[in-house]
Amino acid sequence: MKRIVVLVSGRGSNLEALIAASAEGSINANIVGVISDRPDAAALEKAKHKQIAVSIVDSNAADSNHFETTLIKETKQYKPDLILLAGFMKLLSAHFVQIFQGRIMNIHPSLLPAYKGLNTHRRVLEAAESKHGCSVHFVTAELDAGPLIVQACVSVKADDTPQTLATRVLAEEHRIYPYAVALFCANRIRMDNGKCLLDDKVLDQPLKLN
Repeated sequence: MKRIVVLVSGRGSNLEALIAASAEGSINANIVGVISDRPDAAALEKAKHKQIAVSIVDSNAADSNHFETTLIKETKQYKPDLILLAGFMKLLSAHFVQIFQGRIMNIHPSLLPAYKGLNTHRRVLEAAESKHGCSVHFVTAELDAGPLIVQACVSVKADDTPQTLATRVLAEEHRIYPYAVALFCANRIRMDNGKCLLDDKVLDQPLKLN
């Protein structure tokens, strides 16, 4: 079974979805550690409730070099096969990504490469888009730019607010993140030379779960 570490900053809803998928056996892995950059992150209590080890690397208590050094140390101690970013709000440095290259995934609330960065739901509404969604990708040094694995799409409604749109997108996140992780843990996907390979063939377009 693969060893998974999850990096969090907030409430931990994607963490809960991953824990549930691991518990029911749809992911052939154990979540062996949860690391947060915020001591007050609600996700930490959810991990503790499931008897998962937690670590805190407070991003406000140290300079950036010390934070990164400590984050690398804490991550390595869990001997992860896969690192999952689940609402982790600190940017990972190129050095961190290089150390764990090919072993980091992120979930992003947009149909990448559109709407990288923050406030995606508001920006989608301001642009009067008809479609929105979420993406799982391998992490590279460039923000939200790693090779895509899977996406799910939702329709934008005329009366949507950023909050209502976020709620529907989040439900899709809870579906596609465990799906992507399951593929990795079954040794079906990997990152090679900046590409995502599925069953040893380059995935030119992300898988669609709709």
